[in-house]
Amino acid sequence: MSYVSMTKPGIARGPHEHIEQTDYFCFFGHFRLYLWDNRKGSGTYNEEMIIDKDGKPFIAIVPPGVVHAYKNVGTEGALVINLPDRLFKGKGKAFPVDEVRYENDPESLFRIEDE
Repeated sequence: MSYVSMTKPGIARGPHEHIEQTDYFCFFGHFRLYLWDNRKGSGTYNEEMIIDKDGKPFIAIVPPGVVHAYKNVGTEGALVINLPDRLFKGKGKAFPVDEVRYENDPESLFRIEDE
């Protein structure tokens, strides 16, 4: 499975995490990627990381249990390609979506900063 999406300037997508899915992102444009390790037992549990390559293309592999979001912090529309290792809703779209969403959770440790 794969998809390409265009994100307008100032728009964020996420945050969410996957239970089993790994995301393989390719960013083309000025994106800021936000990560929060929600994997209990991980050496980086509860740590947050922000990746910003100043508009240079970059690739990020996000494993299950890592909350992630990205924001177009540039001045033009920009592209993201994702090549996750699972089909959306599984084979035949017969299973629940593998996502835990945090967009409307005010208690979430994960925050996307405002510009």
